[in-house]
Amino acid sequence: MRNQTFIRNYHIMLMPGILLLIAFSVIPMFGIVIAFQDFQPTRGIFRSEWIGWENFEYMFALPDSRSIFVNTMVIASLKIVFGMAAPFLFALLLHEVVSTKFKRIVQTIVYLPHFMSWVILSGILINLLSLEGVVNQVVQFFGGDPILFLQSNVWFRVVLVASDVWKEFGFNTIIYIAALTSINTNLYEAAAIDGASRFQRLLYITIPGLLPTVILLATLGLGNVLNAGFEQILNLYNPIVYETGDIIDTYVYRAGLLEIQYGLATAVGLLKSVVSFVLIAVSYLLAARFANYRIF
Repeated sequence: MRNQTFIRNYHIMLMPGILLLIAFSVIPMFGIVIAFQDFQPTRGIFRSEWIGWENFEYMFALPDSRSIFVNTMVIASLKIVFGMAAPFLFALLLHEVVSTKFKRIVQTIVYLPHFMSWVILSGILINLLSLEGVVNQVVQFFGGDPILFLQSNVWFRVVLVASDVWKEFGFNTIIYIAALTSINTNLYEAAAIDGASRFQRLLYITIPGLLPTVILLATLGLGNVLNAGFEQILNLYNPIVYETGDIIDTYVYRAGLLEIQYGLATAVGLLKSVVSFVLIAVSYLLAARFANYRIF
C-alpha cells in the first residue's frame, strides 16, 4: 500500500512537467506539415497548398545553404572542443590548490557568468570590442591598429567561441570537480609513499580518473553539434559577418519571421531536427559503448 502511494505521488509530481512538455514540445510537432506546404497564414495549415519537397529543394538550391550548414558545424564543433578543454584544464589546476577557501571563491567567481543572459553579455562585449572599447585601447597602447572584432569575418568566430567558453566553463568545471572528488585518495597517498612527484600523480591518477567523464561529455556533446548558439549570435552578428557567422537557427529566424517564408524556415528547422535526432542517438550509443552510460 505504501509503495502504491509513493508511485502515485511520484506521478503527481511529474504531471506538471509532462503537461508542459506536451503543450510546448509535442503539440507543436504537428506544425512540421508546414515544411511541405506553400503556407499562407490567412489560409492556415488545413487550407494551404501542398507542395511536397519543393521547400527542401529550394533550400538546397540557395547559394547560402552550404555556408549556413558549414558555419553551424564549425562554430558548434569549436565550442564543444574548447568548451571541454578549458574546464578540464581549469579543474586540474584548481584541484592542485591547497586552500579550500580560495577554491570556493574562485569557483563562485567563474560560475557567475553562466547565469547571465546573452542579451546582457552581448551588450558588454559590444562595448568592450568596439573601436573605442577597452580591448582596442589596449591594442593601441601596445602599438597595434584597432580591430573591428564584430565586423570582421576573421575575428567573429573567435569572439563567438571565446565568449561562449568564458560564459560556460565555470559551470562545466563543477562537473569535473565532482568527478575529482570521486577519485580514491588512497591512490594519492600510495603514490606519494612510492616517491611519485606531484606531476606524476596528476598524470597517472588524476587524468585517468577524469577520462570516463571526459568521454561521456564528449559523446553527449555530439548531439549538440548543430546547436551553435542562436541567442548569442543573434545579439552579436550583423550582415557584414553573415559569411562566417550565419547559422541554421539565425537563418530560420530571418527567413521565417522577417522574410515571411514560413514553409522554407520550417523545412530548414525540420532538417536540423532530424539530423540532431540521429546525432543524439549515435552519441548515446557511443556513451554506452565507451563510458558505460545508459538511460534505458
